[in-house]
Amino acid sequence: METTRHFTATVYVVNDGATALHEHDKLDMWLPPGGHVDRDELPHETALREAREEIGLDVSLLADADGPESETVRSLPQPQQFLLADVNVTPEGVGHQHIDFVYYGEVERREIDPGEDEQDADDWEWFAPADLRARTDELADDVVEVGIEAIEAVEDSR
Repeated sequence: METTRHFTATVYVVNDGATALHEHDKLDMWLPPGGHVDRDELPHETALREAREEIGLDVSLLADADGPESETVRSLPQPQQFLLADVNVTPEGVGHQHIDFVYYGEVERREIDPGEDEQDADDWEWFAPADLRARTDELADDVVEVGIEAIEAVEDSR
């Protein structure tokens, strides 16, 4: 079986010690904002665009862009995590994977206002670390771990 792979970008959006997650209809799991990297789009741009589309908020990324600079090279904001996610698994093998650039970011408010083609604002919840730990029966282990790490990273950046 051939495995197809797509590049994606995700951002764990943090405000006041909590991160925003929604139950993804198609994947049937709780996830932060994110999606496929469009043609001619950089991963950090995807993360920011997806957050604007899905929750209607402008995110400030915690992403260093330190590195070489020249006339032909510039450093990009670096993701906090770089993950390979199995999306379509069958008895024959893995049919589809996402190569995910995972960023952490902060917003100034919690009023979620999704774009018109997105899930309703009521589908989103803010999870503090205790909420993430308490709902491990509903949340994937990586979502709990990375969600807590994102909250701590934003708080430590102040």
